[in-house]
Amino acid sequence: MNLRIRLERRMHQRWWYSLLAPTSAIVAALCVGAVFLAVKGFDPVAVYRALFEASFTSLYGITDSLSVATPLIMTGLAAGIAFRMNLFNIGAEGQLYAGAIAGSWAGIALGKNLPPVLAVTAVLVLSVLGGMLFALPVAAFKAYLGTNEIITSLMLTFVGLYLMRFLIYGSTSFWRDPAVTNFPQGKKIANAAWLPLFGSYRTGWGLVLVVLVAFAVWALVKYTKVGYDMSVVGSSPAAARYAGIPSKRVVLGALLLSGGLGGLAGGVEVASRAHALDPNGLALGLGFSGIVVAALARYHPLGIIVVAVFLGGLRNAGAALQSMPGQRVPAEVSLMLQGAILLFAIGAEIFVRYRLHLVRRPAVTK
Repeated sequence: MNLRIRLERRMHQRWWYSLLAPTSAIVAALCVGAVFLAVKGFDPVAVYRALFEASFTSLYGITDSLSVATPLIMTGLAAGIAFRMNLFNIGAEGQLYAGAIAGSWAGIALGKNLPPVLAVTAVLVLSVLGGMLFALPVAAFKAYLGTNEIITSLMLTFVGLYLMRFLIYGSTSFWRDPAVTNFPQGKKIANAAWLPLFGSYRTGWGLVLVVLVAFAVWALVKYTKVGYDMSVVGSSPAAARYAGIPSKRVVLGALLLSGGLGGLAGGVEVASRAHALDPNGLALGLGFSGIVVAALARYHPLGIIVVAVFLGGLRNAGAALQSMPGQRVPAEVSLMLQGAILLFAIGAEIFVRYRLHLVRRPAVTK
């Protein structure tokens, strides 16, 4: 008898699969990380304890983790809303840069002449429009020419990165502060355009805003005709055509919405933390980390909030690892754990949708 293993699609997925997949991915990543740390001569238990204590056991640690999680929620939503339709927009990083450029322009040019509510609104609205404009080529080429959105969105990410750097480091643009002569810096937006913080903590109304946006996206996907059309087009384009759903328009709208959410991440960063177009402070891989967030949350808008807080804690604890008594653990350990979590989350997703089936075949005799 010859034995062959093949993947067989599950006809029914139990509800607890949605919890088991991300949980198993995290556990597996932590186990791999523990092996890596042990090989390098570190105590995995001590390192993980330091990670947890730095991020989630003090008020300042928690608020710092929430501050890091704020843009991750938005970039996770940007990736998740597209991934639900089998559209792979991996350019949220570049869309974040575009949103930061547009939002900082609004804060500088309009902020001084508007009351705080309107100034903040201008920054956020312009950042959304900037992200959507940056995603427009990706959306149009995918919807009407069938171009691979992975390639176009990734290439545009580098366009956005070097455009942002050029505006501050390579030119005397409107965004560059002419009063700073030692090292180029972005011009500060007006104080009226700042999103208020909670006292002396690093988090504030930006977190409240992105959580509200996550609930709005969840309601859009679950309860509106737009969400229904996106679900049908994503799961079965042929069925969408049969039902008369304009697939090209839905694809265009989904990718533009994804780009707008990525742009809003840049606007929130400018209004709540950077207060300027800051290439060094924005080019932190927040858009790419959003892909990890979306995959681990299985593209659920509310699950993205929880996962973003967890990964925000990992990123926040990176500096604490280097100050551990007796051992200087590289801060990149937290990034390594994020990458491992993504790999295991993708693997777990396969077993959520498919199961292993053992096929027995009679041996062929000659």
